[in-house]
Amino acid sequence: MKFRERPIQIVLVIITLVMTIFRFLLNENGRVSPDSIRYLRFAHNLPVIDNTTTPLGYPLAIRFFTFFGLDEFWGSKAIGIMAFLFIIIFTWRKKFFFRESVILCSLFSFLSIFSFTMSEALTLPFAFLFLYVSALIIEGKLERRNAIFYLTLSLIALYNVRYSSLFIIGGTGLFGLVFYKRKYASPFIISGIIGGTFVVLYKFLFIDYFNENYVNEALEIGLHPTSRLLIELLQGLCTSFNPFIHISDPGGGIINYAIYGIGFINILAIVYLFIKYRLTETETFYIFVGVTGIICSYFIQYFYSVNAIDYRLLAPFSLPVWLVYFRKLFQVLSLKTYAVGFLSIFSGMLFTWLSKGNYLENRKEMKDFLQSEKLDKVPLKFYLETTEDLDKIQIAELISTVNANISLTFKPQDTLRRTTLTRDKVLQKIKIDRNKYQ
Repeated sequence: MKFRERPIQIVLVIITLVMTIFRFLLNENGRVSPDSIRYLRFAHNLPVIDNTTTPLGYPLAIRFFTFFGLDEFWGSKAIGIMAFLFIIIFTWRKKFFFRESVILCSLFSFLSIFSFTMSEALTLPFAFLFLYVSALIIEGKLERRNAIFYLTLSLIALYNVRYSSLFIIGGTGLFGLVFYKRKYASPFIISGIIGGTFVVLYKFLFIDYFNENYVNEALEIGLHPTSRLLIELLQGLCTSFNPFIHISDPGGGIINYAIYGIGFINILAIVYLFIKYRLTETETFYIFVGVTGIICSYFIQYFYSVNAIDYRLLAPFSLPVWLVYFRKLFQVLSLKTYAVGFLSIFSGMLFTWLSKGNYLENRKEMKDFLQSEKLDKVPLKFYLETTEDLDKIQIAELISTVNANISLTFKPQDTLRRTTLTRDKVLQKIKIDRNKYQ
């Protein structure tokens, strides 16, 4: 019996939404990271500019949700859920890669992004808007001033959420230059130039105003050797394009060969399908921008300190590649393509269950502790010896979900203050439900 497609899509969307919520509830810290601490504090202190290491977009969005009674942590989760729903509704209403987007959002890697307190969750909806506007321009449905205006607006919006969107701005302008003879080239060139000009102005008028030494402090030539970066690039690509498992075991082992192997085989399948089934002009642009972003993400590591390439950092650039890939898969497998989404959800369920923690229980414990110590509404510091102190920093992450006004300190003398917490100070008073993997 042939199943109708719409019920499959509805079921997959519902399961993805439920799993997104479970993904952070069944995590000991609610899916936050050391970078999340900075985002939450930035949002809490607005309109005071807390730092310039991140654009204003994501903290402002978190702050917006606090006006509806949510705290900064729950505001970040509302952003992730609404980002997912926006993508589904937008692509459905516009008939724009809808069936591909349903599968894309169900991939465990993207599901994890929607549940994470990180700016990529807000970046993805703007990436879809950018891709949609670009498609209209290439197809001749958006021309001249309107084309330049909406494309430029989408590029600037992306940059105001995440700095790495600079690579998308560059890729857009470069695409126009490479295909300058085509009718639609000029909007891409002009928008790329305007977007680049905005980046320069942003640097001088915002970043330098609040921290004139930021760029000089951030840039450092020769941070990592090529031998290390190439290995990390291969590992990052293989996990980013693994439709089932998006991270490797940090402890190593034979399981990583399977994780990298599946990702590598999938990359080969992507290349094969793109060669066998001719890409349209729109699809060519998507692949061009995606690959440009990945290449730039690699080379930026030589002089700018960022995390090793992984599924999260590559998400805005892998997104257009996934969309085109799923479109080609539908040409080959038809409705069977939805099996990728269901299998990814199933592997995500298994991983989430095996590594489960209890965020709500831990939050209650931490909230009771901070209230009893009268530390729930005051600025806090958390002492670490080094930034690599991952076991200790998890306590700071949990604290930030209750009191967002917390910063890290590496000065031992700060521990003499009542408002400076340490791992030992906290765990002497409370017990948290530990998560084995994250």
